[in-house]
Amino acid sequence: MRFGKEFVSQMIPEWQEAYIDYAYLKTILQDIQASRNRSDSNNQSSTPSFARNLTRRYNRDALVSENHDIVVNTVTRLEEGLETAAYETTFLKAGEAGGDFEVTFFRTLDREFNKVNNFYRLKVETARTEALALNKQMDALIAFRHKVMDQNQKNPSVFDSVSEDINGSASEVGSSSKCTEHNVALADLMRNEDTSNESILERIRMNKTREITPLSAIKTILKVHKQDELKFTRDNLKEVEKRLQVAFTEFYQKLRHLKNYSFLNASAVSKIMKKYDKIAKRNAAKLYMEMVDKSFLSSSEEVHKLLLKVESIFIEHFSNSNRREGMSHLRPKINKERHLITFSTGFFFGCGISLIVALGLIIHARNIMGTPGQRTYMETMFPLYRFFGFVVLHMDMYAANIYFWRRYRVNYSFIFGFKQGTELGYRHVLLLSFGLGTLSLCAVLLNLDMEMDAQTKDYRLVTELIPLFLLVLVIIIVLCPFNILYRSSRFFFLSVLFRCIAAPFYAVHLPDFFLGDQLTSQVQALRSLEFYICYYGFGDFRYRRRNTCTSNIGFRTFYFIVAVIPYWLRFLQCIRRMVEDRDLSHGYNGIKYLLTIVAASLRTAYTLNRGSNWNITAWVFSGVATFYGTYWDIVLDWGLLQRGCKNSFLRDKLLVPHKTVYYAAMRNYGRAYGLP
Repeated sequence: MRFGKEFVSQMIPEWQEAYIDYAYLKTILQDIQASRNRSDSNNQSSTPSFARNLTRRYNRDALVSENHDIVVNTVTRLEEGLETAAYETTFLKAGEAGGDFEVTFFRTLDREFNKVNNFYRLKVETARTEALALNKQMDALIAFRHKVMDQNQKNPSVFDSVSEDINGSASEVGSSSKCTEHNVALADLMRNEDTSNESILERIRMNKTREITPLSAIKTILKVHKQDELKFTRDNLKEVEKRLQVAFTEFYQKLRHLKNYSFLNASAVSKIMKKYDKIAKRNAAKLYMEMVDKSFLSSSEEVHKLLLKVESIFIEHFSNSNRREGMSHLRPKINKERHLITFSTGFFFGCGISLIVALGLIIHARNIMGTPGQRTYMETMFPLYRFFGFVVLHMDMYAANIYFWRRYRVNYSFIFGFKQGTELGYRHVLLLSFGLGTLSLCAVLLNLDMEMDAQTKDYRLVTELIPLFLLVLVIIIVLCPFNILYRSSRFFFLSVLFRCIAAPFYAVHLPDFFLGDQLTSQVQALRSLEFYICYYGFGDFRYRRRNTCTSNIGFRTFYFIVAVIPYWLRFLQCIRRMVEDRDLSHGYNGIKYLLTIVAASLRTAYTLNRGSNWNITAWVFSGVATFYGTYWDIVLDWGLLQRGCKNSFLRDKLLVPHKTVYYAAMRNYGRAYGLP
């Protein structure tokens, strides 16, 4: 793999704009090469051959002896009221052919390197502050451990002495960086006031407005109310240890990212300077790299020291001084795609295709759709199995999302907050999808084969229960508490689903409204679940030829309710975010779902009642909801169709390099809303 592709593949997506623009520097080198080629061709056409040979020999000798093509100076700049060191390169041979391109090259290289150097310095300063915060939090944990071990409180001085050490420098924790939700809670550990009468710890005033104690720190991490008494139990100790372990692990990963950032950018400068020397026939790389080696980007050892310190603390306090065990937690866990997963996915896919073909042949051979009785049977069975079809299709689309996220380096595991090393790859999702599809198709064929007793020509009761057995099996697998079939992912899904259902009572995070949006596209699947309840709850499954669900008033009422539940949940999420963030844009987003609720209700009413009035009203509200929702999602959510952008009605920064993908997505999105 060429360095350019490797450089891009190893970028941290969140820091993509802060890397050296290696590709743009290569385009400038191409301009330099083209300029020199034109100059060489002109010289060859106007100079005799013996003179050209003499000139080449002279240029080679000059290239070896001349070492002063550039001069690198350190200057001081004032940026946002702070003095920062910057590097400026002076090209000494600007008068030669193509010199203006070389001046542009060094000017661009200086700008990119100063950007990288300043970004790295800022991140190191942030890491230093966060390390100080974690160090104080670790001291609080040690004190808490001593208190738990001393249940009889015969020697409280141990805890109090550690408390004083913690608070001695706790005022520096206030500026700690917070990169994740875990670190948000942990960074506030040493900043909360403790207003209750402390009988265990003496309150120590740090400044005029803030009081900090290790006890309030532990209360904060355990989410214990300030007025409640903190219990020094082993369960609370384990909870504190668990959260601090996560915080140390995430901080360690950030330090590794910083180390990789420094190495990659220094390597990019080295590579581009070697290319420059080769193309321009200069000897500037050595001098420029001497400056790079002396810069903060390459010379600072702080990240390395912090890495060693985190390793030492983590191994000592979280893995019983077992280095092997400690490093296994700190190092990133990569979900390896096993051959068994790939084989099983292909196997179930092949089985699914074969079963679909077999199902079509059986329906045709038995002429199932040719008789009224059999047609009624199919109309009853189809809604029952339709639920699994929607789920399989949705999982396939999610697997496609994961594939493209990985291809275009979207850090979806960090964005969604998946537990490290447990996020599912697209092959895992496809395996579950094709496995469920194969199981559903087997149930359909089994149902067809058992549909009628060959002797009595009567229907069997167990035949009607096959779809219910399949649904119960799926629910059992999803709720299974044992560590099988991706338990971490199943529990994460259930927790997010619960927060979606209880939308007004919980803070809304990205996984919550992402799942809420997914549920809005699964209205028909939810209606299939409603049909399960009616078909088996009211006993219709005992009389196959009788389907009273569509004429049942309760069923028709819930047919409306089920259609609007996902949109109502998203509306409540928008209202919750509007109140919390005090941002009216979330309220305007909620109007989109409110309009969709009205339109869906009117369309459902027209489907059940018919009539021209219902038809006209449904079309009007559907049109309003369609255009409002399309405008909001494409222009405001996606940031597309913006005027004045360099990408023809798209946003300036595109994740996918192919513009046609965005136009096709907008077109299909419009069709999904019902646009022509």
